[in-house]
Amino acid sequence: MSSRTEVRRSTDRRPATWFAAALALLACCLLAGPAHAKTAEFSDESKACLKCHEKPDIAAKKLEDGKTLSMHIRGADYLAAQHVEQDCTDCHSDLDDKTHGKVSTPLASRRALMESMQETCRDCHKKRQKLYDDGLHAALVKQGSDKAPLCANCHDAHYQASVKLLEPIDKTSCAACHDKVFAAYKADVHGLARVAKGKDSPICADCHQSHDNKAASLGDGQKDTCLKCHKDSADKHAQWLPNTALHFEAISCVTCHSPDAKRRVNLRLYDSATDTQLREKAGVPQFVQRVKAEDVANVGLTEADLDSLLEQFGNEGGTKRKVFLRGRLEVQSGVEAHQLAPKDKALKACDACHRLGSAAFESVVLSIASADGRPLRHAVQNQVLGSVTAFDSVRGFYALGSTRIKLLDWLLGLAVAGSIAGCLAHMTARRLTRGLRERRAAASNTGRENP
Repeated sequence: MSSRTEVRRSTDRRPATWFAAALALLACCLLAGPAHAKTAEFSDESKACLKCHEKPDIAAKKLEDGKTLSMHIRGADYLAAQHVEQDCTDCHSDLDDKTHGKVSTPLASRRALMESMQETCRDCHKKRQKLYDDGLHAALVKQGSDKAPLCANCHDAHYQASVKLLEPIDKTSCAACHDKVFAAYKADVHGLARVAKGKDSPICADCHQSHDNKAASLGDGQKDTCLKCHKDSADKHAQWLPNTALHFEAISCVTCHSPDAKRRVNLRLYDSATDTQLREKAGVPQFVQRVKAEDVANVGLTEADLDSLLEQFGNEGGTKRKVFLRGRLEVQSGVEAHQLAPKDKALKACDACHRLGSAAFESVVLSIASADGRPLRHAVQNQVLGSVTAFDSVRGFYALGSTRIKLLDWLLGLAVAGSIAGCLAHMTARRLTRGLRERRAAASNTGRENP
């Protein structure tokens, strides 16, 4: 074989050789990648802590309330969690190296430890803490509740995983306190879809917010929350539901979409000038004392009691304002509010409400928002809804037949009948006087032709 032939064959194989080399290099890079990637590891200070705390048999700390607190830290799990960049001393800066582990430090309870760590969380999570401070949970803590959640109730500082990870819904921290509500959610349309579709379906924080949570019943919060996802609901309802805007205003979404729930009429105190729901002032509770003074026998407020309360709240603080009651149909409990059925099971029958004896109007309450937004309620005699003198109690809420105010039904019926009768009378009169009008018209034309 000639040297020229050898050179040609070598040249012919060159593209294949380079391609194979490129693949080999790529494979080496991929295999070597993890070896050269930065591996999370503890600092020397944290390793010193783990010499004791990583031992499974480390003694638990005895608390003053009689319980114990585990001192064991799973190092590998910590390195896989969100706080991997933080050393032990970043959060536990109050510990003294000289006395730690040698001198017993008293600790009242696990709750006391959580409270002491709140400010530590704030050092890094200032924005989240600001949202939390403005929310309902923080308000309950300020009121002295030992059940309201602190940071550590929802977030495990040592093993907190990324919230972007999709975990089984049972691991949702809300379930620890709101167990009955969460059980209802798991079985409703949202919970079942969450299991089937993952993050495409809402979970607690999607509706209630994780940090700046507010009372769900405050103002139009519930309706607005639903409409964030169901943006075309009004248009879809308008295709079959008369007076859609009025229904959306006077009926909460879950009233129809939780078909097996018990319902009630909630008469909420509103300021007409600002069109906002009245709220109690912090430290100056008025509602409970006033309703008890009106309803001494605790048998439910009457229409006279309601008039008196409207006047009292209207003259509060030396400034006269117009206060009225805005009625809303709603379900009776938070559990029922989380028993949402598929949309084809929702109530669509008008006579579910618009008929005499409807169970939806048998339960009536008066409510005001407390300083933290949660409702304060007191029972109202359901006869109020049937009294024409209590018409202010159902402002923006009245619908023919639904409130059983007979006089209003009769007045509306008379108005409709009068309009029809007027039209018929006009048509009849024109028909009866047709000949006379034609003769007059003819005589008038003749007079013009023969001046």
